[in-house]
Amino acid sequence: MLAALLLVVLVLPAWAQTLDVPSPKISTLQTVRDRGFLICGATNPLPGFAQQDADGKWSGFDVDLCRGIAAAVFGDPDKIEFRSLRGEARFAWLQTGAVDVLTRNGAWSQQRDTLYGANFVAPTFFDGQAFMVPQSLGIVSAYELDNVSVCVIDAGDELDRMEEFFFTNQATYSEVVYEDAADLAIAYRAGLCQAVSATGRQLQAIRRGLPEPATNRILPEHISKELLGPVVRTGDDQWFEIVRWTIYTLINAEELGVTSLNIDSLAATRTTGVRRLLGLDGDFGTALGLSPKFMSNVVRAIGNYAELYDRHFGPQTGAALLRGQNALWSNGGLLYAPPIN
Repeated sequence: MLAALLLVVLVLPAWAQTLDVPSPKISTLQTVRDRGFLICGATNPLPGFAQQDADGKWSGFDVDLCRGIAAAVFGDPDKIEFRSLRGEARFAWLQTGAVDVLTRNGAWSQQRDTLYGANFVAPTFFDGQAFMVPQSLGIVSAYELDNVSVCVIDAGDELDRMEEFFFTNQATYSEVVYEDAADLAIAYRAGLCQAVSATGRQLQAIRRGLPEPATNRILPEHISKELLGPVVRTGDDQWFEIVRWTIYTLINAEELGVTSLNIDSLAATRTTGVRRLLGLDGDFGTALGLSPKFMSNVVRAIGNYAELYDRHFGPQTGAALLRGQNALWSNGGLLYAPPIN
């Protein structure tokens, strides 16, 4: 039995046994085009961000970001292959050419951005450690937490942040400590703690797995900051800019009011920003090696940022997640993109 388990651990997936490290003389864009499809490294299942159904079909916020990149390159969001990579980062797969881009739940940090031959492109989701409680407690702010038991992972800085938060607010709490994130969901559901503390995305995944997600509230305050977004190999500026301007397209489209539903009706618009995004005025794609209409291809394929967010975190999911920091800068959030000019 032990030998069988060891075999499972040591044997690489079939696609990983025939990897060719990409030549530094060949651009990622050319490699992707020659292959005929984009390879995207997705996270292990994290509801709302990336998951597979019974037929193996991928869906989620991060999955749609990959589909947007494929639309930018090919004009077709379905020219893509997903590869499930476990763990927080998995930069080695990126370096070896096993994937062209990572969209994962590993947060942006100085070390991850400088030490591993990979670069974070731009933030697509702002997150941080937060708290979730049952609606029945009647608590709407983390600053109301007092004399509560909190489930938390004994890893990283989570415990230290909680201690500092409750000390600063002169509130009392007891910690119910677990080693693995999967234990948090089990303990919270069983009532072994009154609250649970983890990153917002982990809390959202826990909530979506509960029998009645809407009866639980993720409190709006964050006690840490985390930036999430696509990662590419270092040294290929063209590919970096292609992925970055795919993201900026989604944000600019929301700001300009361009959606997947109205995009085909805007051909006669006189609004300069909209005409540039649609590829009607100027040429903002050729310099990247893309079609002048690459931005309209992205929006037509997956929508703007608001559509993307609502699709995976909106009311229809049964566990609506307020946009908060992920709202546009003009609506009190942190989401911002340079103008198209």
